Amino acid sequence: MAKRDFYEVLGVSKSASESEIKKAYRQMALKYHPDKNPDDKEAEEKFKEAAEAYEVLSSPEKKSRYDQYGHAGMGGAGNGGYGGGMNMDDIFSQFGDIFGNGGGNPFESFFGGGGRGRSRTVNRGSNLRIKVKLTLEEVLNGVEKKIKVNKAISCNTCGGSGAQAGSGSFNTCGTCKGAGQVKRVTSSFLGQMQTITTCPTCNGEGQTIVNKCKACTGIGTQQSEEVISIQIPAGVAEGMQLNVQGKGNAAERGGIPGDLLVIIEEVEHPNLVRDGDHLIHDLYISFIDATLGTSVEIPTLDGKAKIKIDAGTQGGKVLRLKGKGLPSVNSHYKGDILVNINVWTPQQLSSEEKKTLEKLRESENFKPNPGKGDKSFFERMKEYFH
Repeated sequence: MAKRDFYEVLGVSKSASESEIKKAYRQMALKYHPDKNPDDKEAEEKFKEAAEAYEVLSSPEKKSRYDQYGHAGMGGAGNGGYGGGMNMDDIFSQFGDIFGNGGGNPFESFFGGGGRGRSRTVNRGSNLRIKVKLTLEEVLNGVEKKIKVNKAISCNTCGGSGAQAGSGSFNTCGTCKGAGQVKRVTSSFLGQMQTITTCPTCNGEGQTIVNKCKACTGIGTQQSEEVISIQIPAGVAEGMQLNVQGKGNAAERGGIPGDLLVIIEEVEHPNLVRDGDHLIHDLYISFIDATLGTSVEIPTLDGKAKIKIDAGTQGGKVLRLKGKGLPSVNSHYKGDILVNINVWTPQQLSSEEKKTLEKLRESENFKPNPGKGDKSFFERMKEYFH
């Protein structure tokens, strides 16, 4: 099922301010929160859909890419995307910004209930950002790249737990009794108010390590190189970012790993220049070939194409090879190759060549005489851009 437009999901316009987007998401989160709609699968899906929309539209960088490329421009292509893998912990982690209660379930502090709030903090690894260079040939069909990345991985000795192997050295935190959070009730002129904060003793994990792993000193991660396979879709462009979920730095003590952000760079092609989905080739022909006509081969991304140059072709004419350009990352559309004809004027002539041209100078056929079919430079540019 196709994703709905994120602006439509939150009920805001593309010109909505940051505060308007935040307000709209807050209203949606309250309306479809699972605690308010128990056992309602439709409400839960709308709750997740709103969270995914807010994740993108609340980030200036992601919002800019989404406005330009839509869902396809956000990356993913089977690699987790940019929010499709969000779980409830991910979504509740947004609430520190939206509801101001440091994460967790806003209903617990709003309504004083026991709710379904996050009982423990889930550690999250940091994202990694790399650049991948692609030739236009690779952009044409898409490509799989294997990249060697230096990153934090789970400790091989303790398996990422941070505890000494075989020791079973975990104790329930004595401060929060394993909840990961501590509650405090204070009295004010408004009555009793309850606040929930992360446990300062275990940092929200609900447990403490007695015997730490000697290899990683209890962190649960170590530095190592990993070869990561990245499937890059056809039609990507310079500056576009793909998100490979879960391939960033490992998190401390078995938490959620970060993502790998892949920035696309294009390698300059020797014969073709990219313009969106179109490719432009400058073809230089002699005055003789322009006058008498000829056939020439044009380089394409998957070989060569033969084109005919009609007799009397003027410099500046643009020939179009339909469907020989690049695919669109957003649709099934494919661009063209635009061949810009340049008539080469000789710069050095022999005395015999000069005499030949002098004889032709006064010929009526060699005097400029543009007709209605010969378009001006501005007309050609107008036609090209439309």
